[in-house]
Amino acid sequence: MYKIKKMNSLSIYLGMVGPWQIAIIVALVLLMFGGKKIPELMKGLGGGIKEFKKATKQEDEEKLEEKK
Repeated sequence: MYKIKKMNSLSIYLGMVGPWQIAIIVALVLLMFGGKKIPELMKGLGGGIKEFKKATKQEDEEKLEEKK
């Protein structure tokens, strides 16, 4: 019979984005925010990711302590 390959929504979405689409998105972001604002935005994004990782690590440690 036929094998049906299961695909999640992320793999379907990433399969539709090619190099030209990425280039267009980057160009639009540069036009919208300008070259000077992008480093500030990335710094804020990096700080947010760092805080998220810190919070999840603390939560995991708390759950481990509760199990003891």
